[in-house]
Amino acid sequence: MLVRIKRQAGPNFDPIWQTFEIDCDPNTAIASVINKLNARDNLVDVDGNKASLIKWECGCSQKLCGACAMVINGKPALACSTYIKDFNTSEITIAPLSKFPVVEDLIVDRSIIQENLKEAKAYIDEYASTKPKDYAQLYSVSKCLKCGLCLEVCPNYNKGEHFFGAMFANESFDLIKQTANRKKELKKEFSKHFAKGCSKSLSCIEVCPMKIDTIASMTRAK
Repeated sequence: MLVRIKRQAGPNFDPIWQTFEIDCDPNTAIASVINKLNARDNLVDVDGNKASLIKWECGCSQKLCGACAMVINGKPALACSTYIKDFNTSEITIAPLSKFPVVEDLIVDRSIIQENLKEAKAYIDEYASTKPKDYAQLYSVSKCLKCGLCLEVCPNYNKGEHFFGAMFANESFDLIKQTANRKKELKKEFSKHFAKGCSKSLSCIEVCPMKIDTIASMTRAK
């Protein structure tokens, strides 16, 4: 099969596409496909051009860290939990997330996620007792990997501008339900950076690898 990868030597370089040929079982994860290419002594593309190792991020290979988020055949997904058999095609196209600055190849800078949390002063000064009725949703939002897939598909999110996206809704729900003294302030930030800008397209829920129901957390955070 063919693997077409969008490559970029650095933030100030223009991207290029390189295509590689590889023989893989349909049950092979996309992460393993990249590893198999990088394991070659001499990596060359289908045109015989020598290629540098493919730069990408991976922290766990078990859908626990979110580091391997990328766009696979046009769909934002985690490379470790996406398989060749998921696509009825003989060609796989891999590209970096488009709503974050590219560092190199498939590596992007997602620091804007943390910067937005700092801007909204999203923290707890003192914990409060939580109510049993909130346990299930608190557990759900706590599984957020901050991988950025929800932001990639969101029609309202545009590279870290005023609207902070579904990940911020998850964090807001978690903090609002657990803080003792900052509920009013956190609710104000939630409204400013999420509630007023969400069009409820539900794309965030569909793409979330942890299946977090962000809309539920959004409505409950009010």
